[in-house]
Amino acid sequence: MPQRFPPPARSRRPAAAIHASLVAALLLAGCSGGSGPVGSPSPSPSPTPTPPANQCSLLERQRWAEQQIREWYLFPEDLPASLDPAQFSTVQAFIDALTATARAQNKDRFFTFITSIAEENAFISQGQTAAFGIRLRYDEAARRVFVIDAFETGPGFAAGLDRSAEILAIGPSASSLTSVTTLMTQGGSAAVSDALGPSQAGVTRAIQFRINGQEQTATITKAVFNIPPVSPRFGVLTLPDGDGGQIGYVNLRSFISTAETPLRQAFASFRAAGIGRVVIDYRYNSGGLVRVAELTGDLLGRNRLASDVFSFTTYRPSKSAENETRQFRVVPESIAPAGLAFITTGVSASASELVINSMLPYLGQNLTMVGANTSGKPVGQIAIDRAACDDRLRIVAFATQNRDRQGDYFNGLAPILAARGGRTCEAADDDTRQMGSSAEASTQRAIRALKGEVCVPIDGASNQAFRADATPERGLLASRAPNAAQREMPGLF
Repeated sequence: MPQRFPPPARSRRPAAAIHASLVAALLLAGCSGGSGPVGSPSPSPSPTPTPPANQCSLLERQRWAEQQIREWYLFPEDLPASLDPAQFSTVQAFIDALTATARAQNKDRFFTFITSIAEENAFISQGQTAAFGIRLRYDEAARRVFVIDAFETGPGFAAGLDRSAEILAIGPSASSLTSVTTLMTQGGSAAVSDALGPSQAGVTRAIQFRINGQEQTATITKAVFNIPPVSPRFGVLTLPDGDGGQIGYVNLRSFISTAETPLRQAFASFRAAGIGRVVIDYRYNSGGLVRVAELTGDLLGRNRLASDVFSFTTYRPSKSAENETRQFRVVPESIAPAGLAFITTGVSASASELVINSMLPYLGQNLTMVGANTSGKPVGQIAIDRAACDDRLRIVAFATQNRDRQGDYFNGLAPILAARGGRTCEAADDDTRQMGSSAEASTQRAIRALKGEVCVPIDGASNQAFRADATPERGLLASRAPNAAQREMPGLF
């Protein structure tokens, strides 16, 4: 599933078109499975002369993609000796065939893909996309669709859509609606996705929904807006622990550039208040920029030494010159956590998993993962651009490990925590209540975990229930052709 965003180029080569980063997911995202922390598009590639038209033909784009993959792919032994691109009608279909063996081994779940340079740059730098600004989950057996989050800057939120709303019907106008039940019966979750229309500004749909027991119909037009990575409503909270103490709560939607300032502000407030126990909510966060993950480690590293390792980044043997070791760097807002609780689901991937795995050796039993098992993406992508064709190729090219060289969590982090001294607590994702509410099931369980209460451990197989690439009967709604934002934030419409 989902997927993941990059820091300014990890690469030390002068070839400015190559950038490394742990994306979504990178990630794990959208119907393609996600990206996870991705490589950063900056610095921008040098201007490239416009090539003859045939250099952006399907065949030339496929050949270019294959050349880069064969040079950089983390699992070169899994690539076919040869493959005829003429058999495939798109660049992505050809890439999927090249990486099929690694995918069958659960190592590259559609994490290698081609996308638009312009679209991804806009999302990475500002969280910019064209959408209604809501994230949706579906239950195919019950033929129902629900809003799990609504972005405060989007047209959907302005029209009254928010977490807990149920989408009842969709149509081109209020007088021409088709019920979600009918859509699901006719074509499953894909029919609902299609009914919502393409991810383009100006696309208008009438949506009938129920929220707080009231039914209403709103005509909403998709618009370009910037997603707040930390909600101004519930993103940073101070929660009572029930015993007279306080617990900090941070909900991070995505590891994009604009997350840095609100994260610093959140931890500065915790430090000023003397808060040492923190809940970090990554339940729908499929990854993003490695540098934001590293900053998060720094914000949790007030008591770390300059020699303490946050993570190791390792490429294939032929590219070992790119390997890096990242130590903690104490920043003015840093705290020394006495306890950490991370809220996760099968969507949580890439950069989200990187932070949890990197903090495990230092926190041990004082680190708890609450909710469900994570996606399982201990690898990241580099980005190689072909500006003349607006092609950005994301290639799985490196793996990440924590201080103890632990990084083999393709099946999610729950088994790793169980084996390495951390704790896990099973909890429901209660989308009838806002995230961060002390009454919401996962938040409540996280608070109790930080108080040391005993709980039921997470089932290590539970990530399959939400992972986008698993095509479950219940999961996050996916677009047939996800754009950059939808890859990084599965369920986005």
